[in-house]
This record gives sequence, structure tokens and C-alpha cells, in this order.
Amino acid sequence: MDRLLVIAAHVAIAHGHRVEVTEQVDPLGEEPVLLSVTDLDTGIRYRRPEEPSGDIFRWIGRVLECTVTIGGIGARTTLLVDPIGPGATGAKIALRGADAAADAAKAEADRWGGADRPPAEEPERFW
Repeated sequence: MDRLLVIAAHVAIAHGHRVEVTEQVDPLGEEPVLLSVTDLDTGIRYRRPEEPSGDIFRWIGRVLECTVTIGGIGARTTLLVDPIGPGATGAKIALRGADAAADAAKAEADRWGGADRPPAEEPERFW
């Protein structure tokens, strides 16, 4: 499952490069917060100025797409990354996605499977 990372800086990483992403789960929103991105092919590390606290999770991926927005008020980079190795936050997001897919499948089955209809009554048996 591809991950979309939005960084409030100019971070140009070429398509196909391997990156190590460091994240921390926000205790309030239960969403991953990006702490740093390291381009493993060039060795360049992009990180936030503040020091992280709490549990930190690392995962490795390959850049599929990089869009750097220049000009205007704020700098922004959007990275589409294909995770290569397992990661704790990646697993949490995958489980959330799996739950959403299961709920959607249940709703579709209810719609097409007739789960709202009562079961047919069995006819009386004669011996």
C-alpha cells in the first residue's frame, strides 16, 4: 500500500531512490507524524528541528513520485512512497485500511446478499 507523505519543505528526492522514513504516532490523533526522511541513495537526511519524544518507528520505501511546490506562501513537497519493509505505523495504517475494506464488503454483501430478508420457512415434513 503506497504512502503519501507531505513535507512542509523543499525536499527533492529522485524517482526510484530508497528512503528511510522515521515517524512517531501522535497520541491525540493516533496518526503518524513525519519526523525525518533519509535518502539512502545519496545519504541526505531531511528532519524536523525539534527533538522527538516517545516511540519512534522507522520503515524503508522506494520513491514512486516526488512533487515539489515552489513559489507562493509555503514550501511543500509531496512524496508517494512504496514501503519495502514492514513498519509499526505502516501496519497500523494497513489495519485501518483493512477494517474499512471489511466494512465496505459487509455493506455490499448486505446490499446484494439479502441479509435484511428473513430466512425462508421450512415446509412441514410428513412421515
